Amino acid sequence: MKLAGKVALISGTGGGQGRAAALRFAAEGAIVCGCDVTAESQNETIRLVAEAGGRMTGPRTTLDIATGAGAQAWIDGALAEHGRIDILYNNASAARFAPIDRMSDEDWHFTIRNELDIVFFPTRAAWPHLAASKGIIINIGSTAGWSGTAGSGTIAHNATKAGVIAMTRQLALEGAPLGIRAVSISPGFVRTPGTAAFLEVPEVRQKLVSRIPLGRPGEPEEIVAMAAFVASGEVSFMTGSDIVIDGGALAG
Repeated sequence: MKLAGKVALISGTGGGQGRAAALRFAAEGAIVCGCDVTAESQNETIRLVAEAGGRMTGPRTTLDIATGAGAQAWIDGALAEHGRIDILYNNASAARFAPIDRMSDEDWHFTIRNELDIVFFPTRAAWPHLAASKGIIINIGSTAGWSGTAGSGTIAHNATKAGVIAMTRQLALEGAPLGIRAVSISPGFVRTPGTAAFLEVPEVRQKLVSRIPLGRPGEPEEIVAMAAFVASGEVSFMTGSDIVIDGGALAG
């Protein structure tokens, strides 16, 4: 119960790492306030958290936090219900992939919006409240922010995740005088509902796993475990860091 009494706002709680985060943070004693662009999935996570004995609130309807208005509505709702914000966990993201010569304007802007704006707007809205609680921001980056992959078509994703890592460093500097810490976590290839289809094709799975020295994909719970540890305050001297969890892929 290392997060007992803390109010944790987690984006993208409808599935994958976001759902795993909601379950883990609630199990550690936090009051979770989640949001998702898919209302049905969000409500399912609220049910699962309750069944596990935790507490989770948040909009039961679709909420787009990649806009200033949507992000402000999420923050205002959490404050109205809980009175404080201790943890902002910017997990939600969505990207589109294509080589640069085939990347459309629409796909480029979709990725910027749903991987960079979606971090900036909730953080801006929550900032004064995180200062009041001496809270922490946890941003989900990616190894794509550190390294490209030949033939992957990830140029927009590379740009946005590098931006998230750089934004985290700046937030750490601006937040330190206020007592706000900011940390990013950069997963490698992780098994989620969004990546499951790749793992079901043997030749694709083999290609993906061959790049990982530990020989397997990561699991959402392994990323979330680090987020819970960072949020607990046991490493309260850490800010501005990016933590890579990739099975050794970048080492190779």
